[in-house]
Amino acid sequence: MNPVALNRPPRRAPQAVREPRAPRRALHGVLLLDKPLGWSSNDALQKVKGMLRAEKAGHTGTLDPLATGLLPLCFGAATKFSQASLDADKTYRATLKLGVTRIGGDGEGEVIETRPVSFDDAALRAACAALTGETMQLPPMHSALKHEGKALYEYARAGVEVERTPRRVTIHRLDIVRWHADELDIEVCVSKGTYIRTLAEDLGRALGCGAHLSALRRVASGPVQLDGAITIEALQALDPVLREQRLLPPDVLVADWPAVRLAADEAGRFLSGLRRRVEAVDCAAVRVYGPEPRAFLGSAHVKAGELIPGRLLSPPEVQALIDASPAADTATAAPLTESKQVSMT
Repeated sequence: MNPVALNRPPRRAPQAVREPRAPRRALHGVLLLDKPLGWSSNDALQKVKGMLRAEKAGHTGTLDPLATGLLPLCFGAATKFSQASLDADKTYRATLKLGVTRIGGDGEGEVIETRPVSFDDAALRAACAALTGETMQLPPMHSALKHEGKALYEYARAGVEVERTPRRVTIHRLDIVRWHADELDIEVCVSKGTYIRTLAEDLGRALGCGAHLSALRRVASGPVQLDGAITIEALQALDPVLREQRLLPPDVLVADWPAVRLAADEAGRFLSGLRRRVEAVDCAAVRVYGPEPRAFLGSAHVKAGELIPGRLLSPPEVQALIDASPAADTATAAPLTESKQVSMT
């Protein structure tokens, strides 16, 4: 054998030629996703972002991996209004397992205590009524809240208890959907920052039997509903053009705000950040449009007759949204109702 050959490095196997990745592109809009069980919100976001080949994307608040349901995903210009969805009231359907208290308040934690379920319908309705309204709620250890840069659930998994401060939340509505033996289905509408697993524990405590959350599904976030959402599997089955057509305009996130429409010259000044005079009462948040039916310009607030810009779209973003929304397509447009519309003087 040639001694020189012994010192040669082994030949590398030929590598498969990778096809170039499709370039990312600027997309503007909101996709209503029906998040699957076991996925984190970021997992779902990255999957959909890849399918749409979008440049910029973000979600509108963490939905626990153990929860399913509505997760609005924002792309491009819509990310400027994700905070509105973060701050919006949320509606959930929850299933509670009665008589069993678990660490963490859900089905994954170890059982702490079991007690008999021995209340009647009147006691259940009274407990639900007592929990409705403003209350102070202690955030659970199994949550994404940060303490010294780490999520609380990381401390919980390490067996470390962190001191937490109760927060004021509002339970707007707590309805009984179904009660059978040790299983209770409820629908609740709550303010930002409310933990349903904590609510489940509170309800179990009020009923004297204990409870934990066994299933959770978000059905509404502000003005958007689960009815318009699509699953990841259904989105994957669509061709790229139809996937993009699932995007709703950014103003769906603020469709329940009063609307102001500006004339063309005033719209240009508003987009440059200038305050405009309007005949309107003071309002903490309004959505602003130009003369085109779908010319959403951004958010503002009204104070002492002045329209004060908030989050604004750029002129190219406004034009892209107009081009992407046929004038005849009003099915997903945020309506400008007469009671809420204000025109420039």
